[in-house]
Amino acid sequence: MSDLDPYNHVNNGAQCNFFDMGRSRYFEHVFQSKIDWMTFKYVLVHVDLDFRKPVRFHDPIVCESRVIEMGNSSFKMEQCLKDAETGEIKTLCHAVVVYFDREANKSERIPDEEREKLIDESKN
Repeated sequence: MSDLDPYNHVNNGAQCNFFDMGRSRYFEHVFQSKIDWMTFKYVLVHVDLDFRKPVRFHDPIVCESRVIEMGNSSFKMEQCLKDAETGEIKTLCHAVVVYFDREANKSERIPDEEREKLIDESKN
């Protein structure tokens, strides 16, 4: 599979990777540390994408991410791929992320300290 279609549009799968990177950078910013994927307890459980405008190969794209809704063990994020020059939203993403205990194989309440950091960042 190519990252581009015959029209020079970035394909849907590649755009999913952009959102994954955006979430990773968001978490590293909020928690002020690099992610150790062997111990990181947040997992993506749902994602939906709205492809509004084509993303082309040389488009200057940025991924913006924010928490829009907080639950006990999960939160909803809104992300968008935007043209860095015009601010036009190309693709909108809504994702649900769960705080997850891998050993017990179940969700857990998000620790208060981490919850506060996620909420504080969402206010900015």
